[in-house]
Amino acid sequence: MTRPPIALYLDDVVTLRKPHPCGGATWQIVRLGADIGIRCTTCGHRVLIGRADLERRIKRFDKRGPMAPPARDAVG
Repeated sequence: MTRPPIALYLDDVVTLRKPHPCGGATWQIVRLGADIGIRCTTCGHRVLIGRADLERRIKRFDKRGPMAPPARDAVG
């Protein structure tokens, strides 16, 4: 059974499971497609990574980009 892909948007800021050698663990999404472009928010290093690899490495979303749909309130 395959899981549907995670919805990623430009300017999302994500925390990955392993820190970057510079010490930062947060990355901003700067390119979308089959390969996802991410930029380290600490040192500015840019990397292209496959979507499946990135989805496995994401620990949490720190900030959603402006194109992301608004979050639903828990109050219903």
